[in-house]
Amino acid sequence: MSDTAYARTPRTVPTRSRDRASWDRAAVHAVLDAAWVCHLGFVADGAPVVLPTIYARVGDALYLHGSTGSRPLRGAGADDGLPVCVTVTLVDGIVLAKSAFNHSVNYRSVVAHGTARQVTDPEELSLALDALVDQAVPGRSADARRANAKELAATAVVRLDLDEVSLKSRAGGVNDDEADLGLPHWSGVVPVHTAYGAPEPDGHTAGPVPGYLADFAAGSRPC
Repeated sequence: MSDTAYARTPRTVPTRSRDRASWDRAAVHAVLDAAWVCHLGFVADGAPVVLPTIYARVGDALYLHGSTGSRPLRGAGADDGLPVCVTVTLVDGIVLAKSAFNHSVNYRSVVAHGTARQVTDPEELSLALDALVDQAVPGRSADARRANAKELAATAVVRLDLDEVSLKSRAGGVNDDEADLGLPHWSGVVPVHTAYGAPEPDGHTAGPVPGYLADFAAGSRPC
């Protein structure tokens, strides 16, 4: 693994559309930093399981949140950890072609393979929990009560080091067949953006919306 790119491995080199793949660290990190929900895949009792969960990136590590009683968290607590695959996908546009076959999606998707391990060090756990909150709303961890002992006992975090990771993406317009160009059907791209509405205060909340939240809600998330 270099300073600018992740090493290519058999699991991170796609078998199809290799021209859409990238191992650039900055590009991978940009996708991971733009979202906060991932899908965690693992094998339980001989069958595949995929669960949505929240995550945060800190350097070259992903921290994933869960309950101490969940299957992946229990598996990650074993000495040899838990083999997992984590995916994060951003949809940038719906590509409508003149033929149904050539419809597509503009997207950016990161896939990371590795062994997840439960975080047990108190300092690392504190850092990870703050990062998980700030991944959703930057600055929020400094404006909330920290977890108490009972809450920490019910919460688990696992770390996946970003060693085997790749990005695959599609951008641009329609790839219609030349024979279809004269057809009367509309073709083009419908852009997709993530946007947030105005914050709605709870009945027990007084005072103005905090600056970090007002700035966050003022525009779309930088996806």
